Formats: sequence, C-alpha cells, structure tokens
Amino acid sequence: MVNYEQVRQSLQATLDNQKNQAERNRMGQFATPIELARDIIAYSIQLLPDNELIRFLDPAIGTGCFYSALRNAVPLEHIQSAEGYEIDKHYGLPAKQIWANTPLDIHLDDFTLAKPPVSESQRFNFLICNPPYVRHHHIATSEKTRLQEQAKQTSGVHLSGLAGLYCYFLLLAHTWMKESAVAAWLIPSEFMDVNYGRALKNYLLNRVTLLRIHRFDPNDLQFADALVSTAIVWFRKENPPIENTVEFTFGGTIVKPSVSRSVSTSALRSEAKWTRFPISQERKPSQGIIFADLFDIKRGIATGSNQFFILTREQIEHYHLPKEFLRPILPSPRYLLEDEIGAETNGEPAVEQKLFLLDCHLPEDVVKIKYPSLWDYLKTGKPTVSERYICRHRNPWYSQEVRPPTLFLCTYIGRTDTQRGRPFRFLLNHSQATAANVYLLLYPKPSLAQALANDPALARKVWQSLNEIHTKTFLAEGRVYGGSLYKMEPKELGKVSAEQILALIPESQSLSLFRQADLFQDTRVLVPTLE
Repeated sequence: MVNYEQVRQSLQATLDNQKNQAERNRMGQFATPIELARDIIAYSIQLLPDNELIRFLDPAIGTGCFYSALRNAVPLEHIQSAEGYEIDKHYGLPAKQIWANTPLDIHLDDFTLAKPPVSESQRFNFLICNPPYVRHHHIATSEKTRLQEQAKQTSGVHLSGLAGLYCYFLLLAHTWMKESAVAAWLIPSEFMDVNYGRALKNYLLNRVTLLRIHRFDPNDLQFADALVSTAIVWFRKENPPIENTVEFTFGGTIVKPSVSRSVSTSALRSEAKWTRFPISQERKPSQGIIFADLFDIKRGIATGSNQFFILTREQIEHYHLPKEFLRPILPSPRYLLEDEIGAETNGEPAVEQKLFLLDCHLPEDVVKIKYPSLWDYLKTGKPTVSERYICRHRNPWYSQEVRPPTLFLCTYIGRTDTQRGRPFRFLLNHSQATAANVYLLLYPKPSLAQALANDPALARKVWQSLNEIHTKTFLAEGRVYGGSLYKMEPKELGKVSAEQILALIPESQSLSLFRQADLFQDTRVLVPTLE
C-alpha cells in the first residue's frame, strides 16, 4: 500500500530545494507543515454536520498536504469529491502524479482565473487553504485591477491596492462554496491590524458567520522560511446573526490554546486592531489622555538612500562637502548603548559613531556655480540615487524632509526576545541631532512644551515615565510579525494612554482645558535642549 504522505513529504523537500528564497517569495510558496495541516483538518471537520459527505476544495494546493491530512482524518468513502488548484507547475505537475490514483483532481491553473461552479450541487462544503503569501508590490498593476474588480463582483468588498494576494483568494472563493460550507484559511495575521485588512474584516463580519480566529505566538514561527505571524480563520458561509460571538485563541495549539476568549461582533466592529484579542480586554470608550494629545509624532527622515546621504566625518572631508548642508543625525539604535544621548558643545550628539545628513534645498544650477565640490559629489549619485522612488518625488532630489531635533524619540521596530525584554526604546536626546526613519520623533505640543520650558527637570521625569509604561500597553496598539518582531507607526503610538505623563504636569488639572489650549497654537513648538 502506498504511503502517500511519506512520498509527498519527500517530494516537497526536493522541490523546495530546487528553488531559491527569492523565487519562493515571489510566488508565495510556503508549504504547510503536515502536523499543522492535520490539526487544522481535525478541528475543521468538527464544524461540519454529522455524516455529511465532504466536497473538498483547496485553491492553492501545492503538493496536497491538506488533502493528505483529510485522508488521514476520515474514511475515504466520506470524501465525495476533492479538487485543488496550483498555478506553479514546479509543484503542481509532480503533485498531480502523486495523487493520480486517488479521487483528487488537481487543476494546473490560476485559481483567480478559474470559473466557479454554476450549480449549488457542484459547489464545495469544505474549503481549506494556505493561499500564496505574495505581497502587493509583486502583483502587476493590471493584474491588481483585475483582481480588485473580480473580488468586488464576487464578495461585494473592494480591496485596497496594498492587499496581498491571499486577500483576493479568500474573497474570490466565496462563490465556490455551498451555503453553510465551512472554510479554514491559514493567512498572515497582519490583516487584523493594518488598514488594508479592514475590507477583509468587513467581509468576515457581514458576508459570512465568523467562527474562530487562532493566532500563533509570534515567537513560534509556523513557517521557518517566512518571517510572518500566522493566523487561522474559520467561518461558515451563511448570513451572520444580528449578534454573534467569535472565539479568539492565542498560542499553544489549535486544540489547546494558551489563551481563549469569546468576543462579540459588536466589539469587533468598533476595534481597529483585532490582535488585541484574546489577551487584552475589549477596549472601552475613554476620555483619558493619549500620546497624540501630548505629542506631534512623526517618523524620522526617509532619505531615499542612507548610504549616499548619511555620511561620516571622514567622507565629508574626503569630498570637501560644505558644512552648511550637513546636520548631525543619530546612528541606528543598535549603535546606541545608552538611552540618554548627551551633547557636545557644538550640539552634536555625544556618541561614538558621528554621522551627518546631507541636506540641500538649492537648485542644481546654483549648486554647480557656488558649491562645485558638493556638485561633484551629487553627480556620483545622480544616475542611480536620483531615480529611486523617494528621491524621484522630491525637488530637488537631494533635499530632505524637515525633522528638527527633539528631546524624545522612540524606536519604531524591535523584538521582545532581547536582553531588554522590550521591543521599543524611548530616548532622551539633549543634542541637536535629527533622526532617520528607524525612529519615531515625539514633538511636545504647546502645553507640554511650555511646561518643559518652565521646568527643565520635567524632561527627565517625562522620559522616565515613558519607559515605565508597560510593554503590553504598546503591544496592544502596535503590530506584530513573525519571530517576536513588533512595529509601531506614529498613529498607533498616538493611541497609547499617556495618563502617567499628564500626572507630571501641574498645570494640566483639567484634561479638557489641556486639549483646548493646544487647539489654538502651532503644534510644532520645539523644546530648547537641556543644559
């Protein structure tokens, strides 16, 4: 008797080794581990009515791990039919050969171009899929337009151009399922937090009955070759009840998750970040102060080419660059051993690695005449650097964003599995250095800026308070990737509670007065550097 799974696993390893990482990333080919596939199948079968024959569909079947797991979980006579689609013939042709003597019918076609069944009897009641994880920038513009229109027609949902291919797969599969069909999708958990995921969440709340979402611990990568935090989404193709509860689970296994909680769909409709669940409680309306009330938060400078625009003192001397077009800039956080940055007498940061940002707003014809050495350097980058996306959209291409120095900075990306145990670091900057986009810059709004000007010692208290805010508070607002990697965008940091900081400011007895005071003032008041 053929051991299909043993043959399939051997084939999967061989085929994966024949492709490099870049090729697999482009096609989104990340095979599901068989243990995980079996767990998903075992749980999903329980959602079907007893004794109902299975019509199985996998829109991105690969070598057929889910079908293999299904054969292992139920008697073969319970599988009425089984079909799969695979666009990549590198995997599809050998898979077709493996399963040639079984009921599985593998179509070597693009699922997004395939015609769905016309009649209800031909549709499927059991859809399990790990769709290709292809990011939006790998999808051609014309193809993206087609997919958007098709998804809109199929599901009534319009996807953002930033959506990955997996979003289209999930929506296009809607017309392939019978009424009351069960679906399980193994997809990146990022859709739960990012803006482009809103459309997908709208579908899950309004077009189907969402049953459960299991999110894996980001420290436990399900796919060793893909830096992505994964989730499994289960739903039934039927109109949702007026009020539904969804089971959110986290960590552990599907059968024995580390944390579990039922969340109402009304709570999900009002919550932008579903990764809060099940660890955090439902967010309650609050009139409390948040970071956005105290700070104008900006990403650091996106230079377009750090290698070209961020220079050492030795490079500056070598190219004889005029100092009026250079300003100090902080090195990457990994080069800062301390979170408090001192200042030299000239305002430069007291750090070992001294770096400077090249920033000139004069037009090329003026630079050529007045600053020939600068022009000579710019010419070295004109053929390539000037054509990069960011530089191409600036005038002149070598000018930089306005990001004055500020007392408070935060690293925008980090891990929890470090010695610090905190993904985000708050820095107290006494220097006149600006920062690149690996930092978030926190500019105090007028009321806080005035309080800092009146009491210079307050800056250190605010900084200490920032570092005392519990890590979970930040994680509830940020986003997570595989391998315990967390990221925080300005708007996300702006939503974090700042009650601890407000308590340090004597003048802010009334929160409403504090906010109103800033409505009529320039929100870019800068704080003088400390002595």
